[in-house]
Amino acid sequence: MNHLIHKIQPKRIKLTPSNGYCLVGMASLLILGAVSLPALATDKQVLVAPSQEDVRLYDIATAPQAQRIEQDIRTLVGFGTRHTLSDTTSDEQGIGAARRWIEAEFNRISKECGGCLEVVTVSKTVEGKRIAQPTEVVNVIAIQRGKTDPKRVVMMSGDIDSRVSDVLDATSISPGANDNASGVAGALEAARVLSKYQFNGTIVYAALSGEEQGLYGGNILADYAKAQNWQVQAVLNNDMIGNISGINGVVNNSSVRVFSEGVRFAETADEAKERYFSGGENDSASRNLARKIKSLADQYMTNLDVMLVYRLDRFGRGGHHLPFNQAGLPAVRIMETNENYNRQHQDIRVENGIAYGDVIDGVDFGFTAKLTALNALSLASQAWAPAPPTKVAVTGQVSPSTTLTWAASDDKTVVGYRVYWRLTTVPEWTHSRYVGKVDQFTLDNMVIDNYLFGVASVAANGNVSPVVFPGAAGAFFK
Repeated sequence: MNHLIHKIQPKRIKLTPSNGYCLVGMASLLILGAVSLPALATDKQVLVAPSQEDVRLYDIATAPQAQRIEQDIRTLVGFGTRHTLSDTTSDEQGIGAARRWIEAEFNRISKECGGCLEVVTVSKTVEGKRIAQPTEVVNVIAIQRGKTDPKRVVMMSGDIDSRVSDVLDATSISPGANDNASGVAGALEAARVLSKYQFNGTIVYAALSGEEQGLYGGNILADYAKAQNWQVQAVLNNDMIGNISGINGVVNNSSVRVFSEGVRFAETADEAKERYFSGGENDSASRNLARKIKSLADQYMTNLDVMLVYRLDRFGRGGHHLPFNQAGLPAVRIMETNENYNRQHQDIRVENGIAYGDVIDGVDFGFTAKLTALNALSLASQAWAPAPPTKVAVTGQVSPSTTLTWAASDDKTVVGYRVYWRLTTVPEWTHSRYVGKVDQFTLDNMVIDNYLFGVASVAANGNVSPVVFPGAAGAFFK
């Protein structure tokens, strides 16, 4: 009987949505008998996307310790009042004693990491509506310099100063336990956690003054950042991260709000005209920074829901992220979901059975540790990731397809880029595709009119930059 040899041609099938091809069917040759099969090859190189997961961030997300945070808050409360106009000479009472203790703590943390933090004070003498006489407003900051991209900065801030009912009362006891010893304690604890690592970008931990008197400390630090030629990618302003019992009766330790501007505060008239026709009202750098924070929490944290609030801040109120937004820098506010107004800007007293005042009993230290973890992993991920792309643009008018372009980076940590899209009515990015180390990509049969688009930089270590919306509306760097 003759041997039967049947030749089967391989069939190519395009894979969707990923790149590349595969061979399907049986073997190239199905042979009745002992015959070696030839190696097969495709005519297109397979593009492999790096992991989007960095396992180090799981450790960072559980590292902040409630006990250390409690000690720091109690120490800050112990200074009696930290009003901007309070005593600056005493070593035990007033804002002067508080800021010197914060500086000493940053220096102690730096000593433990072999001098990895550069601790400096940044100050300016100011006078204004809530500061009747010339007063030196002093910020204390700790700088953890990046290894490969030291000018690119991500920052966490909290406010040193406190107040009672009368914003000009600089002598009455104002513990400021939640507003905002919790934010300063969070910055100190984040420094303790992250000082154990080295990063590509620079991380700044900031304790700001003069917030209650008119956001002076933030303005001073924003000016300092520009004078230092820092490329500020993110400012995470933490203002009240310790209360879980709302005035509305809700008690909740598993949610956090992130506020962000939709349209850039520093937008020019020409940029506004471009945005009017091209979109971007919901895609400032600050807003995509907020989305990035939420995506990191969803991946690396448990029992914490991030509520993205598409508003600069609470109604009629402000915080220390605003001066950075006014300077054209990406900045958001991170804070508790359920506020208790009886514990904010109040003299300590009891009226009609209601206790008023920002005392330490109103702080949940475990919750503060959780929100500190959210900050720490957000800082770490962005400092390990490459810088967001620049010169992002999109074209595709009267065309069945959409093309995104951006400036190719010379940063060696960039292994490629990922393009994103979503429907115009959807609040968060829903789809993405890794496109490799290129500077443009066309999404076939995707009409530009029906979607919003963006681009992010990708590192081999599993970290991805925030998404950049095309044009000036979404640019992280000017």
